[in-house]
Amino acid sequence: MARLAGRRWVRRLGDGSGERGQSGQASVELVGVLPLLLLLALGAGQLLAAGQARELAGHAARAGAVGLLQGTDPDRAARAALSSDHAARLRVTVDGRRVAVRLRPASVLPGLAGLLVADAAADAGPAG
Repeated sequence: MARLAGRRWVRRLGDGSGERGQSGQASVELVGVLPLLLLLALGAGQLLAAGQARELAGHAARAGAVGLLQGTDPDRAARAALSSDHAARLRVTVDGRRVAVRLRPASVLPGLAGLLVADAAADAGPAG
């Protein structure tokens, strides 16, 4: 702690138990909080991956429906709409003129990706 004495700053020396003890405690608390912050960041990353999977599942379902309208394989059309790493986690189901897809998001936190699966469906319209 410093105070003005005349025109000079004078620093008072304490007994050493004040500021140093507080900064050491803050370091220990920071080390204790870091794993929680890391877990929160990974959880946020997993949620972003799940949002991306939801968006891509919609694209794949529409591409499968277009493939069905064009007379090609809807499964192949849906997989072609995605990159190879996403297509490997894709499941396509065709029921009449309806194409349903299920896409597992990329796994940032093991075990959580399976709970955040993205489902989407697209209809190829009435039979014509």
